[in-house]
Amino acid sequence: MQRSDRMQKNAAATVTGRVSSVETFGSVDGPGIRFVAFLAGCPLRCLYCHNPETWEPIRGTERTAPDLLRQALRYRPYWKGGGGLTVSGGEPMAQMPFVTELFRLAKEAGVSTCLDTSGALFSREGTTFVAVQSLLAVTDLVLLDLKHIDPARHEQLTGLRNEHILDFAQYLSEIQKPVWIRHVLVPGHTDDATSLQLLARFIAGLKNVARVEVLPYHRMAVHKYADMALPYRLGDTPEPSEESIRRAEAILRVADYGGYKKH
Repeated sequence: MQRSDRMQKNAAATVTGRVSSVETFGSVDGPGIRFVAFLAGCPLRCLYCHNPETWEPIRGTERTAPDLLRQALRYRPYWKGGGGLTVSGGEPMAQMPFVTELFRLAKEAGVSTCLDTSGALFSREGTTFVAVQSLLAVTDLVLLDLKHIDPARHEQLTGLRNEHILDFAQYLSEIQKPVWIRHVLVPGHTDDATSLQLLARFIAGLKNVARVEVLPYHRMAVHKYADMALPYRLGDTPEPSEESIRRAEAILRVADYGGYKKH
C-alpha cells in the first residue's frame, strides 16, 4: 500500500459522525432503492418535522465512514433503478467532514451518492464554503427542501430565515449540480397559491432542477412528540386534500425549470 493511501485510510477511520438511524430499503429519498442514513443534529425546528429524535446530536450513535459504508454495501444487490446511498437527517450538512468522507469512499466503490438537505448551514464564506465545495464534489444529487419562499414565514415555520437557503439553491444552479426540489405542503402554512407561485418563479430561475416533488404533510410523527414529552405545535392541522396536492403540483411544475431535462 502506498504511503498516501495508508494516510487516507487512517484519516477515514478517524472521521466519525453521529447517526440517528438507517433505512435499508428507502424508496422515496432519491432514485431507485437506497440505503438511507439519518444523521443526528439539526439547526431547524420545523413545525411539521417528522424526525424530532434527530434534532440533538447527542442522540446519535458514533460511527466511522468505512463502518457505515460497509453496512450500506450489504444491500447493494437491491439497488435497482439507479439506487445507492442517501444521507439525510436531521441536517447532514451539520456533519460535513463525516458525510464528505463517507461519500468519497462511496464514489471509490462506484456507489451513487445523494444529499438530502435543507441547505440551512450554507455559507459562501471561509472554511464553511471550502467544506461545502468538498462535499458537493463527491455528491451526485442534492435533494433540497425548500420549505417556504418568504423569509419571515420561513422563520415562523422553522425558526430560521431562508436567505442563505435560497442562496444555496442559487449556488447549486451556478455549479450545475443536479437537484430535486422538495416542498412539504402544510395546510394553512405552505399551501397558499401566492406563495406557491413565488416559489415556482424562483425555481424557474434555476438551471439544474431535474425534478420537483410536493410532499404532503402527515401526522404520523405525533406519537414521537408525546414519547419525547415535546409539544406538537401544529395541533389539529389536517393533512392536505388530494385536490390541494394536485393544485400545488400544477403550480410548481408549470414552469420550464431552466431547460434542464426533467425525470
